[in-house]
Amino acid sequence: MRLKSALQRMQLPGVCLAVLLIASPAMAVDPEAKSDQKQQKPTAKLTEAEAAFAEQLHNSVLVGHFTVVGNDSQGGKPERYEIQRISKVNDSMWMFQTRIKYGSVDTVMPLVLPVEWAGDTPVVSLTDFTIPGMGTFSCRVLFHKERYAGTWQHGEKGGHMWGLIEKSKE
Repeated sequence: MRLKSALQRMQLPGVCLAVLLIASPAMAVDPEAKSDQKQQKPTAKLTEAEAAFAEQLHNSVLVGHFTVVGNDSQGGKPERYEIQRISKVNDSMWMFQTRIKYGSVDTVMPLVLPVEWAGDTPVVSLTDFTIPGMGTFSCRVLFHKERYAGTWQHGEKGGHMWGLIEKSKE
């Protein structure tokens, strides 16, 4: 399976965000899920905090590190994720236009993900999200000012992730 081998090659770099980036193709196996994603359109009205979140992640790159609890990796291992834009779909769901690059694959895909709010702080929140053939994932990733941070879990492995939100140079 292409997704599984890609995840193995990535050696758990920020598994939670990797799940966010690959969740859409896994869900696209279900024709109804694919149809639902196409029909979901951004809503026009945003609060001030939501507008700031959308602007913050517009043409951004998450550049940081991740750890695996129990491994001896002081400082963490590097990770990088590209986000072209995000838009609010409904009260708790947002569409992330992400760019995935690995090996010969270079593709943009839309992902519809839950975003919860801790006051004025957006948090991507996945709980026991199962991808067939890959396992079950959970994460909490918050975005504040020019930083992101969170926790991730994949089966018995889990850890922390953190880094900077930079504007894309492309």
